[in-house]
Amino acid sequence: MGGGFYISKFVGVVGIVFGAGAVATVIALAVVYSQEVAKNEALSPTNGGSTIKPPVTTPGGSTVKPQITTPVIPTTAPSNEPWDKYRLPDTLKPDHYNLTLWPRLTVNAQDLYIFTGNSYVVFQCVKETDLILIHSNKLNYTKWGDDHLAKLSALGSTPAPTIKKSWIQPTTQFLVLELNGKLAVGESYQLDTVFVGELADDLGGFYRSVYTEEGEEKVVATTQMQPTDARKAFPCFDEPAMKAIFHITLLHPPMTVALSNGMEHGQYSPVEVTEVGPKGPVTVWRTSFDKTKKMSTYLLAFIVSDYDYINSTNDNVLIRIYARKKAIADGQGEYALNKTGPILKFFEKYYNATYPLPKSDQIALPDFNAGAMENWGLITYRETALLYDPKMSSNSNKERIATIIAHELAHMWFGNLVTLRWWNDLWLNEGFASYVEYLGANEAEPDWNIKDLIVLGDVHRVFAVDALASSHPLSSREEDIQKPEQISELFDAISYSKVRSSVFSTYLNTFAYDNTVYTDLWDHLQMAVNSTGTSLPTGQTVHSIMNRWVLQMGFPVVTINTTTGLINQQHFLLDPSTAGSVPPSDFKYEWIVPIRWMNTGLVQQQIWLEDKTGILFQLSTELNWWMMLLTLQGEYMKDSQFICIFSLSRAKYINTTLALRTTKYLRSEREYMPWESALDNLDFFYLMFDRSEIYGIMQTYLKYQIEPLFKHFGNITGNWTNVPTGHMDQYNQVNAIRVACSTGIEECQTLTKGWYSQWMKDPANNPIHPNLRTTVYCSAIAAGGAAEWEFGWDQFQAATIAIEADKLRSALACTKQPWLLNKYLEYTLDANKIRKQDATSTIVYIASNVVGQSLAWDFMRDRWNYIFTQYGGGSFSFSNLINGVTKRFSTEFELKQLKQFQADNSEVGFGSGTLAVSQSIERTTANIKWVAENKDSVQTWFTTEVPKE
Repeated sequence: MGGGFYISKFVGVVGIVFGAGAVATVIALAVVYSQEVAKNEALSPTNGGSTIKPPVTTPGGSTVKPQITTPVIPTTAPSNEPWDKYRLPDTLKPDHYNLTLWPRLTVNAQDLYIFTGNSYVVFQCVKETDLILIHSNKLNYTKWGDDHLAKLSALGSTPAPTIKKSWIQPTTQFLVLELNGKLAVGESYQLDTVFVGELADDLGGFYRSVYTEEGEEKVVATTQMQPTDARKAFPCFDEPAMKAIFHITLLHPPMTVALSNGMEHGQYSPVEVTEVGPKGPVTVWRTSFDKTKKMSTYLLAFIVSDYDYINSTNDNVLIRIYARKKAIADGQGEYALNKTGPILKFFEKYYNATYPLPKSDQIALPDFNAGAMENWGLITYRETALLYDPKMSSNSNKERIATIIAHELAHMWFGNLVTLRWWNDLWLNEGFASYVEYLGANEAEPDWNIKDLIVLGDVHRVFAVDALASSHPLSSREEDIQKPEQISELFDAISYSKVRSSVFSTYLNTFAYDNTVYTDLWDHLQMAVNSTGTSLPTGQTVHSIMNRWVLQMGFPVVTINTTTGLINQQHFLLDPSTAGSVPPSDFKYEWIVPIRWMNTGLVQQQIWLEDKTGILFQLSTELNWWMMLLTLQGEYMKDSQFICIFSLSRAKYINTTLALRTTKYLRSEREYMPWESALDNLDFFYLMFDRSEIYGIMQTYLKYQIEPLFKHFGNITGNWTNVPTGHMDQYNQVNAIRVACSTGIEECQTLTKGWYSQWMKDPANNPIHPNLRTTVYCSAIAAGGAAEWEFGWDQFQAATIAIEADKLRSALACTKQPWLLNKYLEYTLDANKIRKQDATSTIVYIASNVVGQSLAWDFMRDRWNYIFTQYGGGSFSFSNLINGVTKRFSTEFELKQLKQFQADNSEVGFGSGTLAVSQSIERTTANIKWVAENKDSVQTWFTTEVPKE
């Protein structure tokens, strides 16, 4: 339990540090994944979709020929009716589902991919009601004999009431059944439905992914349910607290593989099913699966594919890696297979709980909007997040695979076994997994020192968001998170990066197969405090301490007067003038901060800062920031100090040029961590000034600083013929080339253009090491013209490995030719050129290029209606898109445009990007002030520090 923010002697005496977490939870500990789920408008009875009339096979194997109906939608329903609310009433509780689905992997007569299904759910009535609400979205239903959209049966002795009226409520996504009588408390009932939906390419619910292998186009039917898309696959009680057992059966073409959460049984049993149409009868296979554990709908998965797999067994757990046949044949699944077992074993020890399933399937998908998804027993990944090819993959690709596998496996316990009750506590799932992924990956690759990357991966990123007045607390009120797009909006840096936890064994055992709220965790942490005798402030509990960190947004900056020992805390804001617009907090933006101080005698002292002010102890020596700057010539200046200093300068706690002085020692630095942190912070200066006269002198200054590092790596790699041995050194070699080339070091530009030119002459033999490809491709394309860009585009289209395609896709945005960037922007709206999963990130890549900034902004504004409709109002990618395209904004004109963009599209909406628009406006306002206050001094400083020729 002995956590807290440790203040070393060096950091403590300089004056200002960031306060951070308490007890077992500390701010900022995770890699942020853009769990992006596109929800395109697809065929549905509520959006003008075509009528589909396929057969549906019942669980017994007989064929039903449904008559698809146009659902009745009441036009005068008052807004306070249960079906006009987004949350389920507390009247019914599901016990188990029996679901049969048949995805069609070829188009029908209407040129559509569809799936048909039938299901029944057995539920218990817990409160008397004459209404059944069950989630449904974009499904067409078969009418039963009583002319309703479902059939209700009683499983007890009391007959079920008849259905009076049934319809689809599209806004709240419910199938509504009004009954002629009451359901009886304690009785169980069965609700049967037969339905059809589109197997669309919208990356949400039950959808299709398409790829080409050996010249043949192939279709995968796959799923992404989180957070609210299980209802697109079948009618269900689609809330995380509505846990149930699932019996899944899939019908699929011969010679294809069907997968789901449970272990398959009765596989490959041919059954003849009659299709409606001229083709006559067809034979399909039926695969049934063992019933699942009691689980939430968002963790369901079912997949039909033409895939192959490799497998191993670890402590009686079957581990399988599924991917395209060629990817498996080429050994791209071996790394994931080798690392999954050790990571699982580590988490069993860490949680003190056995892995609860007999198998762990992991599958790589060509089209998948999230990085990965923790479906229980069948984890889905982007190909780039699971498949490793030593000839094509860089060390950063390898690290990403290890950390993402660890992240998803961590969820098998924390999230799946024990699940949040409602999405307002999403941070509890994702924040914890985002911390322990480092521990799991460190177990898989102990030589990487990967835990050192926590600060770079998380602290810096979450600071940028949580230091805005438009941030949000970790935990919101349940009533404030209702709509699907509000749920999607929570999948951001705050939920992923602002949490850490440690003691969970009793917590997991107590709530296994159940749901919790965050206060349940505090209860168990308090039990650990009590049992170990850990000291907390007088009168405080884990609840009182932690609630200040999760129920109010932001974090404190703690100021220490090094003469008097007086400590002060206040809410840290990048723009202090926005304090008046910060939402009210019950805690008045005061945190309980544990501070450990190591004095000159190397004696630790800990105090708890509970109020705005406190006393550390009297210091005998007065030191200041200038003292710290002197130490930068030594070994002290590392990653977290850079982050603190530059963030403090942006918030006006220290002078901006004082922060810039910390970069002067970089010329003698060779380690990755300080370089990466410094470059991350200098990136803000480039965003603010790369369109101004300051850009040139900034480039000259950074060129001077990077030159020794570039030469260093040239020397230790035998003039770029070898790869550094250390994991971090490999990363820093990339930094050296990237910055050296971008600042105009001729030797670097000659090197990268030469490699790229050599590849253009012999496309079958790429001479560029995988570690260096992203930066070399970018550098060469930026320095070249149409020929270099078109070659890169051709190689992107021909790439058979997703990791290589991603490197090229980002590099194509580096060109300085506006007409090429405009063409590339147009390509993002053509799924045959840029996959839908990659469209928004490609636009952000283009906006990151100073030449492409205004082009991307104009493109997004002009096409917003189409983009929003095409990629879905609930897509997680919208916040990334809006923030990415506007991050350079720093003028009054851009602020005016941004506000106009918000007003012009108020009716269209922004979905999960709604908060991002407000944050962009706030960030732009802060940038305008910062530039006005700092431009002259920054220009003077760089001019003074640029070495004289």
